[in-house]
Amino acid sequence: MSPRSSRLVQSAVTTALAVATAAALALTAAPAHAAADPDPSVWTELSRTTQATAKYGYEGFAASGGYARTDTCVADPAEGGMGYHYVNPANIGSVDPQKPAALVYADGFTNEYTGTSSGGPRKLVAVEWVVKDSGQAAPTLFGQTFQKDQLPGYFTLHAWLYKPNSAGLFAAWNPEVVCPTV
Repeated sequence: MSPRSSRLVQSAVTTALAVATAAALALTAAPAHAAADPDPSVWTELSRTTQATAKYGYEGFAASGGYARTDTCVADPAEGGMGYHYVNPANIGSVDPQKPAALVYADGFTNEYTGTSSGGPRKLVAVEWVVKDSGQAAPTLFGQTFQKDQLPGYFTLHAWLYKPNSAGLFAAWNPEVVCPTV
């Protein structure tokens, strides 16, 4: 790697860390969601998640964190969308706030008036923890009980840290996420 390339990568990482810290502080101060906000102490825990995942805001960095790209945009006509899941198999089963099993991306920006996607690069919108259902009680994280059967045979929990969700911070679906039509 050339010295110039090395400086660019270092600059990108430094910027990502600065953005993560600023975002964590902003989230602690004023969460912006239409659904009921979680207990304020949850934002302190979620700041650890933001610090650990903000570097993946640029989709190209997801692979360096062990996250494998998927090309299926997950949506439900009645509920909204989730987006594209990038999964790190090593983190399946984790309830560590800093080790979500999936990063969730959506295409470009969505026009809030028409609901259509403008395309463009995928943007990080949420993170998700995934735990195999082996007959145990559903796990909890951030005071939230994981959802059952969103992914058959698994418990899941989303946190919409990078895109506001009118359905709630921990809702499975986001009405503002639109998948492309085929």
